[in-house]
Amino acid sequence: MALFKRRTAGKPGEWYYCLKHGTVEEGPECRAADRFGPYETREEAAHAMETQRERNEEWREDPRWNDGDTDGEKKA
Repeated sequence: MALFKRRTAGKPGEWYYCLKHGTVEEGPECRAADRFGPYETREEAAHAMETQRERNEEWREDPRWNDGDTDGEKKA
């Protein structure tokens, strides 16, 4: 076990949405697994969950990836 944890330094102007806390943060404050980003603006980061829902819906409806299932499991 390491004595010191390496923390990713945040850059000014990089915005993240923390999934754990439900907040917007400048520079990564929380671990990578708990955040979306980076985003260019605070506003974009604030709408991260909405953006992800839209992208997921587009993916579900994409005929290149849709095999006709509705419950997320492939049919045999």
